[in-house]
Amino acid sequence: MPRILFLWIFLLFGLPLSAQNGTLRIGTNLAGPSDWGAEWPFADIMKYSRRWITFNAEWVEGGENPWDTGVLDRIPVDEHGYPLELPVPVEGTETAQVVRTVWHNTTLKEGIYTVLYDGEGRIAIGFDGTVLTESPGRITFDYLRRDGILALMILESKKSDPVRNIRVLLPGTDEAEGRDPWSAEWLEKLEPFGTLRFMDWGLTNNSRLKTWEDRPHVDDYTYTIRGVPYEWMIALCNRKQAGCWVCVPHDAEDEYIRQMARLFRDGLDPSLKIYVEYSNEIWNWMFDQTHALYENGEQDMPWPERIVPFIQNAMDIWTEEFAGRLDRLVRVAGVQAAWQDVSNRIVFNLRPGSIDAFSPAAYFGLSDEGYAALERLGGAASAEDVLFWAREGMRNDSFPWMKAQDREISRRLGLPMIYYEGGQHLTPDPFGSDQPYGRALMDAQTHPGMYDLYTEWFDSLRTLIPESESALLMNFSFIGQKNGQYGSWGVLESQFGQFPPYRESAPKYQAILDALTEPSAAGTRESGPAGLILDPVFPNPFNGPATVVLALRRPERVDLSVFDARGRRVQTLREGWIKAGRHTFVWDPAGAPSGVYFIRLVTAGGTVTRPCVLMK
Repeated sequence: MPRILFLWIFLLFGLPLSAQNGTLRIGTNLAGPSDWGAEWPFADIMKYSRRWITFNAEWVEGGENPWDTGVLDRIPVDEHGYPLELPVPVEGTETAQVVRTVWHNTTLKEGIYTVLYDGEGRIAIGFDGTVLTESPGRITFDYLRRDGILALMILESKKSDPVRNIRVLLPGTDEAEGRDPWSAEWLEKLEPFGTLRFMDWGLTNNSRLKTWEDRPHVDDYTYTIRGVPYEWMIALCNRKQAGCWVCVPHDAEDEYIRQMARLFRDGLDPSLKIYVEYSNEIWNWMFDQTHALYENGEQDMPWPERIVPFIQNAMDIWTEEFAGRLDRLVRVAGVQAAWQDVSNRIVFNLRPGSIDAFSPAAYFGLSDEGYAALERLGGAASAEDVLFWAREGMRNDSFPWMKAQDREISRRLGLPMIYYEGGQHLTPDPFGSDQPYGRALMDAQTHPGMYDLYTEWFDSLRTLIPESESALLMNFSFIGQKNGQYGSWGVLESQFGQFPPYRESAPKYQAILDALTEPSAAGTRESGPAGLILDPVFPNPFNGPATVVLALRRPERVDLSVFDARGRRVQTLREGWIKAGRHTFVWDPAGAPSGVYFIRLVTAGGTVTRPCVLMK
């Protein structure tokens, strides 16, 4: 029987399907700040620019003229990283030095960008950017992708009024102060997720943050060095009304941990949940934090027990800061999905009552048998081969690991199991290597069978959730390009170039959308008011009238309206008092363009939102 037929048989019958199970809520991890990534959350892309690179202010005939002279640490800068004067002489270099930053990228939106800046000086644009207009404090340039690199150079900066506060605005962005700081395309695609994990935004892995003064600040010229500031995490969650999952840097002093807890306690909407986790994967030896805790922990304690006091200390400080308001807080202990002994020795050594949930990663991937099969196939391996063996790995390894975690910890301690990351984990062996089957790993990401694998995985995880309860899965990750060596983590590849319907171009994302809108996922928003039900829109996607059903336990004054992806009210379906029970409304989208829309039900008791896709 052909391999592809086996694949469909396994997808249909291999793993348990949800019957009367609980609800699987799905949030997402966000990609970390980088100039080479595919996520552009801010309208100002300067925040995702590369660290300054120093170079010769003039071309030296017969000289070396290196791309990077490597003397940035000898250029005086202000507290936000802007040079205090340029050009500046530096001993040992061929000439005075200036700086550039770059975006080495193929995912940026093409079009006309605007550069705004304060101070006096001269800025130049290079490579794929062509300057259109220049005036003091303002430049426009046309970005047309050719070499895949864009450069911004500060060639002169006056000492008495240095160039600073540089903003590089995406095409179509309002230049006025008070403008929306977020990319509209990014917000639109992020809308379905009710909880956001900021592990990568905070550059948690290999973090160097220690004192509270070390933390990133809103006015830093770039966030690619120290991470995205906590203030932006709070602002985003407040805007989206989404739960907020943060990670405490592993080397943070107690005062840092305390100030961090206070900032989120006081800044986040009190109705939203805050998930706090100590660092990330502190048993994973590829990260500095694991080595640091091993070396700096109590040397007479075995590993992994040696890391427990660090987790305990962070949880205790957050507990103290949330005294009297612990209902807002979910204290999370991360564990290792595939190594049950490590998980047990972490969780069972934490003080009872000091954590609210434990969290393995819910990945499915290739087993040893699958890797051996792909190695034999080499360059002849296909996406179907990868999906077949991924399904085998899910059935024989990944799901049994989840069941063991549930049995050994959740059921024994009555402790909820949530998932800090999850989704496909299709990487080569060894990780980071260039294997002949690497192309097949990438092709599998957008194969129709990937949608079915994700759906099967979600159904399997639901079988571990007791009826009437819920669990949270944090997708990893949001937007990222395919890569055959280091993994294709994004459920989307581009925020600018992908549009609904997503089943063909982004089957992982579509599977999540469908999981969040199917009846078994009702109530997937982070906070669903009691007695308030808004069914998923039917049909979805749709190209004609769409049906909206709500249910109330008691008479309520309601505002049931349709909003577009920019938050603009498109139509009001009902405003006023309605009686208890189920009520059906129809939205006729005649005149509305194709796109993502949101049906929002607002009552005195709270708000529920349902996404839907109009395709004409």
